[in-house]
Amino acid sequence: MPFQNTLSYARELDNNDPLKKYRDKFYFPQLNGKNVIYFTGNSLGLQPKNSQEFVDEVMEDWKNLGVEGHFHAKKPWWDYHERLAKPLAKIIGAKPEEVSVMNTLTVNLHLLMVSFYSPTKERYKIICEEKAFPSDQYMLQSQVRFHGFDPKDTIVEVSKRPGEHHWNTEDIVEKINETGDQLALVLLGGVNYYNGQVFDMKTITSAGKSVGANVGWDLAHAAGNIELKLHDWGCDFAAWCSYKYMNSGPGNASGIFIHERHLDQEKITRFEGWWGTKKETRFLMKQKFEPIATADAWQLSNPPVLALAPYLASLTLFEEVGMDALIAKRNKIVSYLEFILHEIDSEVDSSFEIITPAERGCQLSVLLHGEGRSLFDYLMANGVITDWREPNVIRLAPAPFYCSFEDMYNFGQILRTGILTGAGNRETR
Repeated sequence: MPFQNTLSYARELDNNDPLKKYRDKFYFPQLNGKNVIYFTGNSLGLQPKNSQEFVDEVMEDWKNLGVEGHFHAKKPWWDYHERLAKPLAKIIGAKPEEVSVMNTLTVNLHLLMVSFYSPTKERYKIICEEKAFPSDQYMLQSQVRFHGFDPKDTIVEVSKRPGEHHWNTEDIVEKINETGDQLALVLLGGVNYYNGQVFDMKTITSAGKSVGANVGWDLAHAAGNIELKLHDWGCDFAAWCSYKYMNSGPGNASGIFIHERHLDQEKITRFEGWWGTKKETRFLMKQKFEPIATADAWQLSNPPVLALAPYLASLTLFEEVGMDALIAKRNKIVSYLEFILHEIDSEVDSSFEIITPAERGCQLSVLLHGEGRSLFDYLMANGVITDWREPNVIRLAPAPFYCSFEDMYNFGQILRTGILTGAGNRETR
């Protein structure tokens, strides 16, 4: 049945949505007493209502037990992080022992570079996408300088083709093969933050490994959004933040993946700390580091339990629903949003372009032709929480846990009114 741009049809889609009850499990910001239309789950996911009880439990145990909470809390703190490994492994396509949670995203990428970027005079180059997220750019540049190399000669950026808004997999593979024996590392974002493109991680990983390079992924916009099979694809490592599609709270802890072939190796290059040593001997305070035989060996310090509590709360919802169901809802709601955008574009004297390719997750990036930032301001003032990226792109990410089809319809009506009233042509406030 073809989509329809009507309120009754959108409500029919919601009534038939297997995940409709989960919308009520999240808190929405309010405008004039109504839920906003929330399109920024790719930046900060909404708060799950169950997160409060998970945090309160830690606070109660701290109040009542003090230091004994490490071993006698309802969920003992000393192994609290281990509870996240199994559900995360399902989300990213890994074995639980390949997963750990610690620090924040860029900190973890730096730590993983210690293990997986060991340049030599012959093999030292890094391949990434052009205009990668600034944190990745800064991280790579500083790592290269730390090793005594010049970023201009070392970091190889793969560009989009002229006039195109997305990358072609064959161009990335060609660049990998061209760099060949000089290539030490491939590190890209699994989903590009700007245009929402999902990279062919399986093919790119295979190409990188075929020339002897390590391959890692920044999954900030991928984890909890798209299907991942990191173990099966043979990726060496990956890291992701937890506060976007996984709804763990602002700036919360990062996850890491390290393929099992790199685990339980005492000689691997790695920065080490007390919490990465074996649990059985940790409190013997031995002088020699004895790594845990899992990705936990990369931990430096004891886990921030108050931060992990809302992360664990959110993961209980992922366990209930499963990635297959989330991806099915995601595909349908993003397709409906795309339909609404095309419908509005055909109705008004305006022009905008969806620059997200068919290989996508939750996000549609809309390039505004002839419209200014004031259209974004109009949307925000009328209860549409979205994201502006210079020079003239609006990012829309309808997260399947809590966005509704009625949201998509209502957004279209607000967008239509904003364009017809000239909101996009007013001076930016």
